[in-house]
Amino acid sequence: MNPSVLREILKVTEQPGIISFAGGLPSPRTFPVEAFADACAKVLRDDGPAALQYAASEGYGPLREAVAARMPRQVSPSRC
Repeated sequence: MNPSVLREILKVTEQPGIISFAGGLPSPRTFPVEAFADACAKVLRDDGPAALQYAASEGYGPLREAVAARMPRQVSPSRC
């Protein structure tokens, strides 16, 4: 592989005690892991086959609708 500045920055961010703003990396402590796991479980339970199947490149329709509904202004799901 060719050297990459981004790859080198990301190597540094893996070191203990390093807080890097260069790579735009949020703190892993802020990740909503439990909420994400719950959401994944719900999608798989309610519509797993459709959620896992290849689809249009625009993405999973119900997810796009949910994202559009949460936007601070009215947005069409086709824009999400």
